[in-house]
Amino acid sequence: MSGNVRLLSETLAAARAEGRSALIAYLPAGFPTVDGGIAAVKAVFAGGADVVEVGLPHSDPVLDGPVIQTADDIALRGGVKIADVMRTVREAYEATGKPVLVMTYWNPIDRYGVERFTAELAAAGGAGCILPDLPVQESALWREHADKQGLGTVFVVAPSSKDARLAEITAAGSGFVYAASLMGVTGTRASVGAQAQDLVERTRATGTDLPVCVGLGVSNRAQAAEVAGFADGVIVGSAFVKAILDAPDEAAGLEAVRVLTADLAEGVRGKA
Repeated sequence: MSGNVRLLSETLAAARAEGRSALIAYLPAGFPTVDGGIAAVKAVFAGGADVVEVGLPHSDPVLDGPVIQTADDIALRGGVKIADVMRTVREAYEATGKPVLVMTYWNPIDRYGVERFTAELAAAGGAGCILPDLPVQESALWREHADKQGLGTVFVVAPSSKDARLAEITAAGSGFVYAASLMGVTGTRASVGAQAQDLVERTRATGTDLPVCVGLGVSNRAQAAEVAGFADGVIVGSAFVKAILDAPDEAAGLEAVRVLTADLAEGVRGKA
């Protein structure tokens, strides 16, 4: 294992060694502005996040709920480009030394060029990519270039995933496995549900040594503590975006993000 996927794996292993789940935050690049998005990523790291996923805004985000769609729309109207995503990764990584991934749909990478995208992401210090709509059986070209650059490839599994497919995904992935706790789109929910624990157990039953991290629905300390009871990582996105959207100005948004991160960081340590 080489490159920053090693940093990602070591970070998740360190959390496990502390007897806790890792806190993984998601924020879109270019939201509310490119500079504001970079500041937000730094704020969640300062608040206690272990890993950050930087979203590449997309005009048709099929997995994302209305909160993240709103943020993507703001970023796209602001003219965000892949270069801005790479800059966000680079500045966040250089400021913190912590693992930063990109979460993106496949189409923008395909248009940009796989070799170019992976080379630029590695040069920016990125740890890898989460690719929610790339079928594992069509991922060979991506994985070839990602492996060459020392990048992780994180696939998404869902409650509908059959056991054979889970085994295929865990065999092909690296870094961690993203377990979508509920069917449907992202967004905060009243309860993350029992489906999440069952999916984590089924994913681990494939024999994988990859950490299994749960996302889609966690928004507060109690939910983070609940998920931390059975998952290697707790992924939070919509709650951070909503904190920024609801803030009266950018400074207040950054403070809200820091406070929320600190609260969630307590949760992943089992402190509900």
